[in-house]
Amino acid sequence: MKRIVFCCLLIMALASAQPASAKPRTALDPVAVWNGLALETIRLTRASDADAARSYAMVNAAIYDAVNPLSGKRRAHLLKAPDGAPRHGDQQAAAVTAAHAVLTRLYPDRRDRFDEQLAADLAKLGTGPRVSSGRAWGQSVGTYIFNIRASDGSRPVETQPAGSGPGIFTQSWSGAQYRNMVPFGILDAARYVALGPPPLTSLDYAAAYSEIKLVGDARIPDAGKSALYQYWSLPSGSAQPPGEWLKIALEVSTPLRLAEKARLFALLGTALSDVSIPTVRTKYVHRHWRPETAIQQDDGNPYTERDPDWRARAGSPGSTPEYVSGHSSFSAAAATVLAGFFCADRMRFTHVTDSAPADPATGRPMERTFAGFSEAAADAGRSRVVGGTHFEFSNQAGLTMGRTVAAEILSRKLLRTTGPTHHGHCPL
Repeated sequence: MKRIVFCCLLIMALASAQPASAKPRTALDPVAVWNGLALETIRLTRASDADAARSYAMVNAAIYDAVNPLSGKRRAHLLKAPDGAPRHGDQQAAAVTAAHAVLTRLYPDRRDRFDEQLAADLAKLGTGPRVSSGRAWGQSVGTYIFNIRASDGSRPVETQPAGSGPGIFTQSWSGAQYRNMVPFGILDAARYVALGPPPLTSLDYAAAYSEIKLVGDARIPDAGKSALYQYWSLPSGSAQPPGEWLKIALEVSTPLRLAEKARLFALLGTALSDVSIPTVRTKYVHRHWRPETAIQQDDGNPYTERDPDWRARAGSPGSTPEYVSGHSSFSAAAATVLAGFFCADRMRFTHVTDSAPADPATGRPMERTFAGFSEAAADAGRSRVVGGTHFEFSNQAGLTMGRTVAAEILSRKLLRTTGPTHHGHCPL
């Protein structure tokens, strides 16, 4: 009884010792807020898919490496070793400051917007030595990550010239430098470069040709196929395919604490950026023609029939070489990370993409419900076939590429430094 009375008196004393002006801190979700800003920035700057993926990876690497040593989780760092991290730094202050340091350097024209958000976040966190030390640490982490990625091969921009002849992509395209970018997490991007499309004169090529000639034909009305294509089209001015998967992750990760949420998004950002390397390299090496060009021209295959008036349901043939499908590789990489992190693929969710068409019944952007992550990835990949922009063999090669890249990252990165590396049995 005396112990209970003593404890009550101690609690009352501690409460009365707080300054009268002290207020509880407002809830803050740095991962959601600063990924939201990154998504907004990619839309406004009309960044490419590979540019977007690299930016998302840098922001989330900074948040994770800033938070990880302050959380006591004892997990491996991604890019910045924890040397010099304060023992009692504020995790939220470190996270917002690290993300701010990366974004202001990547997109200096938007500094005012980033400064405004940082000021609002720090106002919610208040003052004190923990916040100050967290801010200083986060600033150092974000600056470090920007600096070490400044010469990672993503610049200067390179263009592959237009090609000619059967099977060859006929336009020049920029962004080819990403084939040589330094990965964030995988050891060697070359091992994931796809083997190539089937030979033009093969039966397998003719079968894929015949399928897309029918399902991807703009002259054949099919509201369902058109809506599926548009839902996942994600053109310039959207968050791009990598950003769409960040949005999905934000929707399913709401209950997570900061340290775990930061880890999920660091894994996701790493996979999305790293899979862009073999995707671009495969396009560069094989420079395969798009279906619209293929169907309009002669290919020497006795089982295909040329149609000079054929047009893709998508409305355009595509701006990069056809093989492999980047939508497929990005989507499979993200779906694999999410399933691996949660140790469950079948997590039902409802989602609206940046490019979702209007629902005829409501006039609002169309929602789609998925039974799990791999189902959504398969849906995204298939959308490129019904849109007439990718053959099915390119969809399947992209899905395989994404899964294998993500599997390496999950097996090697951000693991516990002591004890078991994961919790439970994961679907890998």
